[in-house]
Amino acid sequence: MLEMRGVSAGYGEATVLRSIDLSVGAGELVALVGANGAGKSTLVKTLAGLLPARGGTVTLEGARLDTQNPRQRVLRGMCLVPEGRQVFGGLTVEENLRLGAYAHADLDEAAIRALIQEACDPFPMLKPRMRDAAGNLSGGQQQMLAIARGLMSRPRLLLLDEPSLGLSPSLVTEIFRLVTGLRGRGIAVLLSEQNARQSLAIADRAYVIENGRIALEGRSADILRVEGVAEKYLGVGLAVGDASERQRALSQRLKEILLA
Repeated sequence: MLEMRGVSAGYGEATVLRSIDLSVGAGELVALVGANGAGKSTLVKTLAGLLPARGGTVTLEGARLDTQNPRQRVLRGMCLVPEGRQVFGGLTVEENLRLGAYAHADLDEAAIRALIQEACDPFPMLKPRMRDAAGNLSGGQQQMLAIARGLMSRPRLLLLDEPSLGLSPSLVTEIFRLVTGLRGRGIAVLLSEQNARQSLAIADRAYVIENGRIALEGRSADILRVEGVAEKYLGVGLAVGDASERQRALSQRLKEILLA
């Protein structure tokens, strides 16, 4: 469905992405994981057209995207839910949702209302808040609104950039559960996340990005089994040298949980 081949991008004189090859199949949930600053957000911004590619090609269902502007990419079926939610706090929930369908100028009022209902089906807590200012929602509710706003564009591929950022552990679990449910709607998802452990737990496949390059790719379960991945990308240091037996036991137990 989505194909990136040899894509490079950056800011000013700095090159951040270097010869990226990546693909997402129809209805597939693919995780893009890596440390902060590895290039995850740069990659999704390049896909969305917010940052021009300096080389390589991007295609969606066989059509070239790298020569198209962001609105054209939305109309082709790709939508970005940006890092940090970025809802319009002074507008109501309904107004934020309507903005998600802005690129589809041919929709009449009845079609927009139907889209709002459909986009909010996975997020029923938004329905009674339609007239509330988006800025009055909790962080988790704002993230749900941001995803629902993305669904208003009728995407076939949704780009999610750090949806767990700044949320409590319980809300992170809920957001990941909702993201998993998008597959049941036939929507492909590229999930860019620093929370590698939970991303790999729900994804079909994954790419590990490091210093602007793809360091590993494959089935999520297989990547978790690669030596060093748990320590490097899940924030868990393995005990070495003069580490205590307690540290060693905790590290071993965490590896057993992750690889169960």
